[in-house]
Formats: sequence, structure tokens, C-alpha cells
Amino acid sequence: MHKLLKFYGIITTLGMLLVLIQGALVTQTGSGDACGPEWPLCYGQIIPENPATETLIEYTHRLVSGVLGLMVIGHAVWSWRRIGHIRETKLFSLLAVFFIIFQGLLGAAAVVWGQSDAVMALHFGFSLISFASVLILTIFAFEDGTSRSILYPSLSRPLKWMIFGNLIYTYAVVYTGAFVKHTGSGSACSGWPLCNGQWFPPLDGRTAFQFGHRVFAGLLFVTILIMFIMMMRRHTKNLPLRISGTIALIMITGQVLSGAFVIFTGFTLYASMSHAVIVSLLFGALSYMAVLASRGGTGSA
Repeated sequence: MHKLLKFYGIITTLGMLLVLIQGALVTQTGSGDACGPEWPLCYGQIIPENPATETLIEYTHRLVSGVLGLMVIGHAVWSWRRIGHIRETKLFSLLAVFFIIFQGLLGAAAVVWGQSDAVMALHFGFSLISFASVLILTIFAFEDGTSRSILYPSLSRPLKWMIFGNLIYTYAVVYTGAFVKHTGSGSACSGWPLCNGQWFPPLDGRTAFQFGHRVFAGLLFVTILIMFIMMMRRHTKNLPLRISGTIALIMITGQVLSGAFVIFTGFTLYASMSHAVIVSLLFGALSYMAVLASRGGTGSA
């Protein structure tokens, strides 16, 4: 059932992950203005001649983002038509399209008019929502025809709120990480887990941004671990919930470790892009858990 839609969804989801990686690459290499203050042209050209490495990075990101924008729109329309009977399909179709367009416009505005670090930190977050929406639409194509009892679990109220809270909090932590990157605060704390040899360094300027992100990320690990324990106590037989919850725990563990890896390796491209990939998969897993939580009734604690 829906073989072509499933295949197209997987390709589009992987493509969105590539866009997120490219966005991290653009930020890490400082290539955001490598095409000059022009969009969609690059130094007045449709295809830049003899581009520098930074120009090639920015131009490729624009090109891939444009292609994926069209693919996301096609995926949303196709999903709406074929699996629109699934309650949440239309909502996530709209979210996928809205945020892929909005993040593109935000990126264009930043190139032409410039934006503050606080605004630019939202760019990654908007792409993340679009990625999660495409991922969930793809999962819906695989869900169609599955037993309702599996897809509509009865969860305790505390577990439901823990899932929703972790999703929202993860987005906030992602924003702080993007803000650290855009303000160049990544190197403000040398060493890990200590910051400049201290558990609680003086919170001024860039050090406050970097240390704050570390604290928020550490608390996120704790809350996701608590959520996972709550889930495993009562819902080990629900396969979708168990898989997405396990992925979330693995990803937040990987995110903490990759954050340390970024520090120890001196902010290499590989380490920074791995950090972006892991948090994208974490957000996707939590988003699907939130879908499951929103469907089911409320059981006993």
C-alpha cells in the first residue's frame, strides 16, 4: 500500500536532512554572505563562474533548498490526497509547506537586508519543524492499515505532559544552540564538562550563552531519561512508542556526547554537522511521540 508515496517520502525526508546539514555547514564556514547581498542570484549570476569554496557552499545550499522546497510541496499534496483520511495528515502537510517556505524567505531576507543573530537562530528551527513534518507524513504512509490499538495508545497524564514538554523544551534548547553558533560563542567555554576550568564560570557575554546552552542541554537529557523510564514502566508492548522513545534517548545521549566532541576536536566541520544531524533526529522522534500522545486517551498514572 502506498509504495511510491513511501519511497518518495523517504527520499524527501533524507533530502530535508541534507538541507539541515548544509545549513549547519554554511553557518560553520561563515558562507552566508558568499554570494553577496543578492538573492536568488549569486553575484548577479544564475550560476556563478569560478566560485570560491564559500560561494560554492552557499550556492549549493540555495540550490538544494529550492529543489527540496518543491519536493516538500509535492509530498504534502500527495499525502493530502492519498492518506488525508488520517486525522493529522492535513495539519502536517500545511506545517511542512509553511515552514519550508518561511525558512527560505527568512534566509533570503538575511542575505539581502541582514538580520540579527537572534532572528537568524530561528532559521535552523524553522527548517527543523519542516523536516519533522515531512518525516511524520512519511511515517503516516507506513501507518495506514495498522491496528488502531497500536497507534492510539492510552497514556497516563504525566507521561503525556512529559512528552509534550520535552518536545517544546527541545526546540528551545535547539534555539539556544543556534544562537551560540550565530554569535560565535562556541569557544567561550574551553573544556568539558567544566567551562574554563569552573563548574560555574562568571556569566558575562559569550560565556553566558555557551554555558547556558550546556545547562539547558544537560537538563534535557535528564527529562528525556525520566520520560523514557516512565514509558518503559507501562508501555513496552506499544512498538511505535517504544521505538520512538528509544531513539529519543539514544539521540539525546549522542547529542550530549557530540557536544563534548565538538569542544574536544576544536569545532571541526564533521563534529558540528554531526551535532546538527543528531538533534534533528531527536526532534523528529519526539515529534512522532507527541503525535501518538495526542491520539490516545488518558489512562491511569
